[in-house]
Amino acid sequence: MNKDFMNLFLFIVICFVVYLLYKNFNFNFSQNYKEGMTSDSSSSTSTPNVTPPANGVAGNAAAYGATLKASTIKLQDTFLITKYRSDYENAILNLDDLLNNLMLQTALNVDTSNPSAAVKKLADMNQAKVALNNVMKFVDASK
Repeated sequence: MNKDFMNLFLFIVICFVVYLLYKNFNFNFSQNYKEGMTSDSSSSTSTPNVTPPANGVAGNAAAYGATLKASTIKLQDTFLITKYRSDYENAILNLDDLLNNLMLQTALNVDTSNPSAAVKKLADMNQAKVALNNVMKFVDASK
């Protein structure tokens, strides 16, 4: 009977060691090996300085346009502009008021030794106001 327990114990130890070895090996083959006719892009022997066409160029234009349309529809479904238009308009107007106050604060705190930083900050905030105006026009046009 003692020999049976020794064999059982040895079997459990071997299984545990195999488990530990299996657990510590990295079996992520998708990063190390390529399937079939695929090739590594870094080992390409054709013209290496030619970049692939960007999205929307030549034959890919139709698929790219469809992808853009699907993204637009998804965003429209997310925003529900017709339902929440007044809330969006209030948020845009409040942000415009915040920008006006920040612009006033910047204009009143110009460092006379280096006014170009404040002028650049004012110009950036003015561009943000123009962008808010465009967003408001978009919200108003979506009826």
